[in-house]
Amino acid sequence: MDNLARTDLPVTELIDGKIYSMSPRPRAGHNFVAANIYRIFANYLDGKSCTAIMDGMDLFLDEENHYVPDAMIVCDASKIHRDGVHGAPDLVVEVLSPSTMRNDRGAKMQHYAAAGVKEYWLVTPLGKNVEVYLGHDGQFRLDEVYTEYDAWDLERMEEEERHSVRTEIPVSLSDDFHVQVADIFKGIDKYV
Repeated sequence: MDNLARTDLPVTELIDGKIYSMSPRPRAGHNFVAANIYRIFANYLDGKSCTAIMDGMDLFLDEENHYVPDAMIVCDASKIHRDGVHGAPDLVVEVLSPSTMRNDRGAKMQHYAAAGVKEYWLVTPLGKNVEVYLGHDGQFRLDEVYTEYDAWDLERMEEEERHSVRTEIPVSLSDDFHVQVADIFKGIDKYV
């Protein structure tokens, strides 16, 4: 049953000057993953100079590109305003949904790179993987793909392959900032 009390306006993004609706609303697995990532970022950054920002805050890259990333880290506090973030965050996370995947991998990714975002994560809840891209000269290069494998998959791997599985993502913003892949996907199995 629809919540008739809910009067939220649809969330939109401006990409190359054109308005795109962010509907349909994200599924539960998408929301849990975004919340897990924000919590991990916020816990690590507590008391540090960078700020973790959760889904729902507007990002104004330029006049023609206004986005609503699933999570961000901003290390220049002067970019954070009452109405959102103005300018490139240091790290941006997009949790992929079927309706937004094309833009997240295409125009938005190009704009983030050109604006100077240092690190860009594309997270796929169903496949339980995180693609980490690092910025170089206004473009992103794929650094690594991290996957959470279940016990059945790990048992079927050769020992050498199993030992090569990377379970921890090093965040480029700090040498001691690492994220456990399993923590990103914690609690989502019944929702994807």
